[in-house]
Amino acid sequence: MNILVTGGSRGIGRAIAHALAARGACIALHYRADRAAAESALAALPGEGHALFAAELGEADAAEELWRAALARFGRIDVLVNNAGIYEYHPPLETSPADWRRAWERTLAINLLGPASLCLLAGQAMAAAGGGRIVNLSSRGAFRGEPRAPAYGASKAGLNSLSQSLAQALAPRQVYVFCLAPGWTETEMAAPILTGPRAEEILAQQPLGRVARPEEIARAAVFCALDAPAAMTGSIIDLNGASYLRT
Repeated sequence: MNILVTGGSRGIGRAIAHALAARGACIALHYRADRAAAESALAALPGEGHALFAAELGEADAAEELWRAALARFGRIDVLVNNAGIYEYHPPLETSPADWRRAWERTLAINLLGPASLCLLAGQAMAAAGGGRIVNLSSRGAFRGEPRAPAYGASKAGLNSLSQSLAQALAPRQVYVFCLAPGWTETEMAAPILTGPRAEEILAQQPLGRVARPEEIARAAVFCALDAPAAMTGSIIDLNGASYLRT
């Protein structure tokens, strides 16, 4: 089985790629710019046959180029995991109009438009091949709001809606779509915040007394990618340790 994991050089993406490789999958590991981190992640993957692919998913044609490169290497992609994303501060009362516009354009390009393009390419290819799975990584912020980074929350809310729309559109062709919504997680990207001035505030939100670990998110991603029943297609699965509950 061949699986494309975006944003796989570190954090949640790296943990997902490792867990999928441990189940016997061949991984097309995407990264944006940090070649050294990507090579380290690739070297740590169990098994053989994995490959690296670089792409700036905020650029217009990058998703299609990445998809074509992965197909050229593997022949087919059975599962797509859309994990790549950014979180940039742009508080409404402190951001200039020009910086506000830039933050929205960049965040939506990487967090929503890039994944949407990959979903389209994967959905069409998987439908033609007789089936497949798409796992999108959303966020708790899609539901509770992101006052310091509203474009991030909006992009993840859009990803939720996209996932459910695609689940309905693709189910008749045995292509199943799942969405995971983690809360705070122990990653390199989150480390400066989790150890900074907001650390006490964030920990106070956590009934578990800690934030999630990347391996916990990875276990849920592997379940959706390989094991979840078809009846779960369209699900948005919370992984925030009960720090935010919705009905």
